[in-house]
Amino acid sequence: MRYLLVDRITELEAGVRIAGVKNVAMSEDFLEFHFPKNPIMPGIMLLESLVQLAGWYEAVSSGFTKWFLVSKVLKCSFYGFVLPGDQVGLRVSVSDAPGQDMKIYSAVGEVGGKRKIRAEFQGSLVGLETIEEVEEQRHHFQILTRGLNF
Repeated sequence: MRYLLVDRITELEAGVRIAGVKNVAMSEDFLEFHFPKNPIMPGIMLLESLVQLAGWYEAVSSGFTKWFLVSKVLKCSFYGFVLPGDQVGLRVSVSDAPGQDMKIYSAVGEVGGKRKIRAEFQGSLVGLETIEEVEEQRHHFQILTRGLNF
């Protein structure tokens, strides 16, 4: 099963940051057992949404030749629950990294202006064509950005 956890990309500042949105729907299958009769978006899924946004940042920044794969979570803090019906504002910023193919990101997820997650993670860049169809990803990006040019 594959989860696409970024529903829209709202901002992109080359070399600096990217922002997007994750809408949490009651129909998301991961809510069925987390927890029965008290659905809460799992924290790891929030973290994954931030990592996926970093992947989109690298794809666009590289002309769709690279993708980010996380290898280590350096810091991660949770500040409250994300519930069905919430819209999570996602922000990912580039931090200083030890090398060209190693990246570090700082990220925040908020609901209604209240922080729900803050994380710092690192990983490497891989060729996008090794894990995805490049043209399919370009098309998906156009859908996520509603055709806006960043």
